Amino acid sequence: MPPTCFPLTFRAVSFRAVVYILFLAALLQMVLTVDVRHIGAPNFSETSLTEITQSVLLLLCTTSMLIIRQHFKVLRTLSLLLSAFFAMSLVRENDLWLDNYVFDGAWECLVTLIALPTLAVVIRGRRQFLEEFTQMANSLGFGLFAAGFLVTYVCSRLYGRSELWHALMGEHYLRIIKDAAEEITELTGYSLLLFASLELLLMARWLSRAKLVTTAG
Repeated sequence: MPPTCFPLTFRAVSFRAVVYILFLAALLQMVLTVDVRHIGAPNFSETSLTEITQSVLLLLCTTSMLIIRQHFKVLRTLSLLLSAFFAMSLVRENDLWLDNYVFDGAWECLVTLIALPTLAVVIRGRRQFLEEFTQMANSLGFGLFAAGFLVTYVCSRLYGRSELWHALMGEHYLRIIKDAAEEITELTGYSLLLFASLELLLMARWLSRAKLVTTAG
């Protein structure tokens, strides 16, 4: 059996931390420049840089998981489930466009078409999934995924509640402030999910190489 513990040195972690920090800094600076200070700003609508970038990040996450499954051929059940999760999030993120230009309720149909066959495959291969999850659970990628999931799907939803912002601003309530806070928090969460996907991609490459070495030996 090939080793399952993806090694990480202090130097490697430090380098990645710097890269991720610079990425976030550049991303938020672009939001400040385009969505906050540009002509017609502030703008956090479906056509804003923030919203478009969220979709791009989800697309990159989905692609990364498909590369793990199809190219490296490791963590196949886990990567299938994660790719479906990211793809469904991407569809949900673009629900307005789908409802307006395809048909009302199109995004729900697409999510269902993605979810049902994926769950069927994962349930059928549940033993393999549990083994793969054990491999991932102790990795940096899983930690980043958990953080990204909590920020995106829990924190941003609670932080973006109108009641909270009405209470904070009272009669001076501005919807754009609430939207900005929610969307930027969501963008940060999606960035963490991208970092997680990259870490899992690196882990998959290492596992694939380790598997080849073990097979050759």
